[in-house]
Amino acid sequence: MVRTLRSRMARVGMVAAVALLCAIGTLLTITDSAALGDAPSGDRLLRTQQSPQWHDDHFENRQPIWADGLAGWRNFLLGSASPDSSPRSPVPVVRPDPRAYASPPDSGLRLTWLGHATTLLEVDGAVLLIDPLWSERASPVSWAGPQRWYPPLIALADLPRVDAVLISHDHVDHLDMGTIVAMRDWSTVFVVPLGIGAHLERWGIPAARIVELDWWQSTRVGAVELVATPARHASGRLRSKTNKTLWAGWAVAGPRHRVWYSGDTGFHTDLAAIGERLGPFDLTLIEAGQYDANWPDTHLGPEQAVEAHRLVRGEVMVPVHWGLIRQAPHAWTEPVERVLAAARCRQVRVVTPRPGEIVEPMQATTAPWWPALPWRTAEQFPVQATVSGDPAHRERVPACPS
Repeated sequence: MVRTLRSRMARVGMVAAVALLCAIGTLLTITDSAALGDAPSGDRLLRTQQSPQWHDDHFENRQPIWADGLAGWRNFLLGSASPDSSPRSPVPVVRPDPRAYASPPDSGLRLTWLGHATTLLEVDGAVLLIDPLWSERASPVSWAGPQRWYPPLIALADLPRVDAVLISHDHVDHLDMGTIVAMRDWSTVFVVPLGIGAHLERWGIPAARIVELDWWQSTRVGAVELVATPARHASGRLRSKTNKTLWAGWAVAGPRHRVWYSGDTGFHTDLAAIGERLGPFDLTLIEAGQYDANWPDTHLGPEQAVEAHRLVRGEVMVPVHWGLIRQAPHAWTEPVERVLAAARCRQVRVVTPRPGEIVEPMQATTAPWWPALPWRTAEQFPVQATVSGDPAHRERVPACPS
């Protein structure tokens, strides 16, 4: 009874939160808040318009995306949300010791996953920070929106010198204004998909420190090449700027190691091409959480995340995009449980560090650190992308070998 009451109260709270966010969106549109960033203009707009992905005044996916928005919101707010969609006890995290970064990794490859997509990645002498989120909420305002389950695990000032910040797209859980503003006086370069430089410049990042790339374009940071890779997603920051900036994954190619970060993406036909052109990858960081069957084309879901790892020719997989904030109705531990189940089936090696744990993934062995909670299997709740935006035609992940 108590559990049912708690679940009902949570759903009522979510309805109120959505109503509040709608009001926030209206207010921000009226006030033209800096948190919404800026639209590309001038030479930046010209570069976006020259992209093969630019059509009819916005960026488009090569494969259209489909979602049942009404059913998705109904289930999220009033339907089958798990009572464990947020942790009910403290998440077991690690606070990394800044002194550990003084020495380079023995293997040449090291990562610190800090929750959701935020990752500090050290590759062959280069230090990269991916989709940094240090704010209390993944929101354009500080007083509403998805709230983090634990404080930032390391101060920005305690990070090693960052050579490049990689941004996958401009959604607020991946492009956090508060964190970017805190980096204005850094010397780091920001490597971003087309159009996102307009946001950064509005927030005080000098244009000389911004590199904007289209899919398959690249830049170098020291001995490491950074390549923007295709993704299947969307962009926008709560007002009429939807899909005015591009979304991407990132391939990181060093002299000894290669890493691929998927960014936010649905399953798409360029995954094999990424592996053929840029792989094989020693390590993949693949978004595997915050999914729902009603929006199957914008996030991979666990089973398709494992299949994406196989298609890009990855060796070790670290699932990301979970473990920090709630953006979907599944149990907060379900993404990693389902990734591990699919990985066992497909004979994929998965490393699951605690948030804040410093690991050299090629050498690491990890064990479950999260609580044992009820979760839905792939058979109970399949997440299958459409082939081309038609829900009658779905991608099929190969069956588990017998």
